[in-house]
Amino acid sequence: MEKVGIILAAGLGKRMNSKRHKVVHHVCGKPMIVHIVEQMQVVGFDRLFVVVGRLEDQVREVLGDSVTYVKQSEQLGTGHAVQQVAPQLNADSITVVLYGDCPLLRHEEVERLIDEAVSAHATTVLTAVVDDPYGYGRIIQDAEANVLRIVEEKDATCDEQSISEVNSGIYAFQTGELQRALQKLTADNAQGEYLLTDCVQHIRADQGIVRSVVVADPDDIANVNDRIQLASVEARMRRRILTRHMKNGVTIIDPANTYVESDVLIGRDSILQPGCTLEGRTVIGEDCVVGPHVRLVDTVIGDATHIASSVVLESELGDHVSVGPFAYIRPGSHIGSHVKVGDFVEIKNSIVGTGSKVSHLAYVGDSEIGQRVNVGCGVVTVNYDGFRKHKTMVGDDSFIGSNVNIIAPVNIGKGAYIATGSTITDDVADDDFAIARARQTTKPGYAKGLRVKLKRLHDEEAMRDGR
Repeated sequence: MEKVGIILAAGLGKRMNSKRHKVVHHVCGKPMIVHIVEQMQVVGFDRLFVVVGRLEDQVREVLGDSVTYVKQSEQLGTGHAVQQVAPQLNADSITVVLYGDCPLLRHEEVERLIDEAVSAHATTVLTAVVDDPYGYGRIIQDAEANVLRIVEEKDATCDEQSISEVNSGIYAFQTGELQRALQKLTADNAQGEYLLTDCVQHIRADQGIVRSVVVADPDDIANVNDRIQLASVEARMRRRILTRHMKNGVTIIDPANTYVESDVLIGRDSILQPGCTLEGRTVIGEDCVVGPHVRLVDTVIGDATHIASSVVLESELGDHVSVGPFAYIRPGSHIGSHVKVGDFVEIKNSIVGTGSKVSHLAYVGDSEIGQRVNVGCGVVTVNYDGFRKHKTMVGDDSFIGSNVNIIAPVNIGKGAYIATGSTITDDVADDDFAIARARQTTKPGYAKGLRVKLKRLHDEEAMRDGR
C-alpha cells in the first residue's frame, strides 16, 4: 500500500517574533523541519508533501528538492491545509499528516502509527499521556478504547480538560476516509478554522474506526510556538543526543554543560569535558580528550588527540595531536599526527606536518609546514600585502627561531635554521642558516642622560598643556 506523508509548514509562528519562518529556526544544529524530513525519509514514504504559505522561500531553501511543495495561499486551519493536497492523493493509500515544528518526533513512532492503521484498517492518532495537558487537544474514547472525538482546549468542558491523554496532531489516515471527511469540515469552532481534528468525528460518523497510538516518550510530540518552547525542545534533543553518545562509549563529564549537535560523531573512550560545543559534521576519533571549553565546527579529529580551551573550525587534525590552551585553528587547516599547537597560536588555511611543533604565540597563515619543524614563540608568517595572500613553504626538519617574521612568499628548505629575531624576505635553501637582523649598538652611560632629556621634554610639554 502506498504511504504518503504531509508536513504542514504554512503557519508563520507569530509568537516567535521573528523575520524567519518558524520551521527554519535551528534545533541542535539544523532547521527543525529538516529534522522532521530526515526522520520521514527513514520511514520510506512513497511521496512526501510539504504545505507552505508565506515565507515559503525560506522553507524551500533548507529542504531543496527533497519534497513536493503545495501552496496554502490562505492559512485557514490545519484541515484547510490538508485540503490543498487532497486532490493529489490516491484513495487506497495511507496518508500521514504531521507538522514542521515537531523536531523531536522519531521515525519509530510514525512507523508504529502506520502499522496500527494498516493492521486495524483504521485512522490512527499519535497521542501522549502527560502530567500537564494544558494547551493540548484531549482524546475522548469509549469503553473499548476507540477514539470518539478530539476536543481542543478552548472547546473542552471541565471534565474533558482533566483527561491526560492528549493529541499530537499527527495522524495516519485511510486516504479515502480522509478525503470524504475533509469535504465535510466547517469553521464552526472557537478558532474559526477548518480543523483537521474534526475529521475524526466525520470518520466515526461514517462507521470508520479511530484508534490512538501512545508514544513511549512524550517529548516526541513537543512542538515549538515561541522562543521559550524552542529552548525547551533544544534542551530535550540535546539530552537525547548526549545519551546516545554515552551509550556508545563516550564519557561526558557534565551533560548539563556540554552541547553536541545532531550530526556529530564521537569514537569510543573519548572524553568530553565541561563547556564543549561540537557543531556541524564534526567527527572525533577514539581516546580523545576534548575540553574544557572547546568549540569544534565541521572538524575531523583522529584518535588520542587532546584539545583544551580552543576553537577549531572546518579543519582536520590527525592522531595524538595536542591543541591549546587558547589556540585558534581556522578553516582549511590540516594538522598532521603528533603535532603540538600550543597556547595563543593561530593557524589559518595551512598544513602542519607530522611531528611539528607550533608551541607559543605564533601565527601561521597560508603556509605549508613540513614534518618535524619547530616554529618558535612569536613567529609570524606575514602573508598579506594589502591586496593578496601569499604562501610560506617550510621544509622538513627546519628550525624557526623565536620572533621571526617570514615575509611571504618565501620558501625555506629542508633542515634550514632561521635565527631568532630575523625578518626573512628571501628564500632559504636546504640546510642553510639565515640571520636577518640589525647589529646591536651599545652606548655606555647613555641611558642616564637620555632619561634626563626625556623628563625635560615631558615637563615642557606639560607646561604648554597647562597640566
